[in-house]
Amino acid sequence: MAATTKTKTAAPATEPGTRDRLVRTASHLMQHGGYESTPVKQLVREAEATLGSLYHFFPGGKQELAVAAIRFGDGEFAQLLRDGLAGHEDPARAVEAVAELLADALAASDWRDGCPVTATALESVGRLPELQEACAQSFGHWQELVAQRLLASGIAEPEARDLAVTIVATLEGAEMTSQVTASRTPLLLAGRHLARLVASYLP
Repeated sequence: MAATTKTKTAAPATEPGTRDRLVRTASHLMQHGGYESTPVKQLVREAEATLGSLYHFFPGGKQELAVAAIRFGDGEFAQLLRDGLAGHEDPARAVEAVAELLADALAASDWRDGCPVTATALESVGRLPELQEACAQSFGHWQELVAQRLLASGIAEPEARDLAVTIVATLEGAEMTSQVTASRTPLLLAGRHLARLVASYLP
């Protein structure tokens, strides 16, 4: 039965502000081509912003915006990790679930939307220290999330932290391979073998 009392109409969703649009657009474009292949003019156009607004929010220009975009991508991947790791009581199955979520997301984007952090990481090494540091912090953040899940399952700290590095590195490499080959198989196989590895360390 429908309620007879009046309910307030939900307020419309707030549109992202100019700064958020710039960051999201930069992250999206960097997923496709990394930092060097993301022209400022295209970025501003697709964000429905102006060059002046870019320098207003990011006085350091494209590089400062790219750091913000890396942190945004860090947050997106971290949320996917949390979702996968929390979805199963068995940590081995949880790690496999993360690989499956990555495969689903990549396939849904028609193999275009890889990790903006990975796409930028290699081209920043030795050339763009601020970007390199932001990428390194992202990898460290993801490793810590995985390590905490493994520690909670009873795996000793040294092994849990070593496993976390291996898991993140393997997933990132498998994601790139899946993207290049337009196939879920590399990620699904990586998830399966990582699950076996994690299971071998469970008490």
